[in-house]
Amino acid sequence: MRTKLVAGNWKMHGSLAANAGLLQAVRDGATGKAEVAVCVPYPYLAQARAELDGSRVAWGAQDVSEHAQGAFTGEVSGSMLADFGCRFVLVGHSERRSFYGDTDAVVAAKFAAAQTAGLIPVLCVGESLAEREAGITGEVVTRQIDAVLANSGAGAFARAVVAYEPVWAIGTGRTASPQQAQEVHALIRARFARDSAEVATGLRVLYGGSVKAGNAAELFGQPDIDGGLIGGASLVAADFLAICAAA
Repeated sequence: MRTKLVAGNWKMHGSLAANAGLLQAVRDGATGKAEVAVCVPYPYLAQARAELDGSRVAWGAQDVSEHAQGAFTGEVSGSMLADFGCRFVLVGHSERRSFYGDTDAVVAAKFAAAQTAGLIPVLCVGESLAEREAGITGEVVTRQIDAVLANSGAGAFARAVVAYEPVWAIGTGRTASPQQAQEVHALIRARFARDSAEVATGLRVLYGGSVKAGNAAELFGQPDIDGGLIGGASLVAADFLAICAAA
């Protein structure tokens, strides 16, 4: 059985003072069997490392440059993230795709750069409301995955995580039903099975999209949902820990 993973994505939230209490509460309260991680804004990576080092809670970043080094002002490389002890990094989050123009090709390059630096990329995929209503969810998600497979190969996903995040359910309060989420998760696993049954079986596919303490257990109970990528609820320790417990 795949170990469930619950990763908190803080987005652009936090302060040194507020983070201290949140990180300490998560560190002390994450006592279940699920693997737990928090992905914090770049300025707080040192604080996350200081608070979480030696605990069972991992930490990571929300993005990574596709470049290893050079004249790329404002960018942060994978090796820099590794210097701060990051284990995970998000690539292709819907907000990066929508607001900052991260194309499928750029996401594929970031995925490869993360692995070169020894990080575990969490590849985010998902469809907009218009795409779901047009009935092309499978086409969109497969296209996003295929770009990375073409660049890195199926074997790379033995050291990666996939997160399905329907864009229409992120921060909106709307959540895909467990059946809707399971359908797409099964599609994702089937896509990998075409290239490698072993990778498909071991791959952890997370659900992200308004996961809360009240719906986490039913979502995580689906056969192909291996945990969650948690947004707003990860900013409240009690809520995030309840989700972790559900996993």
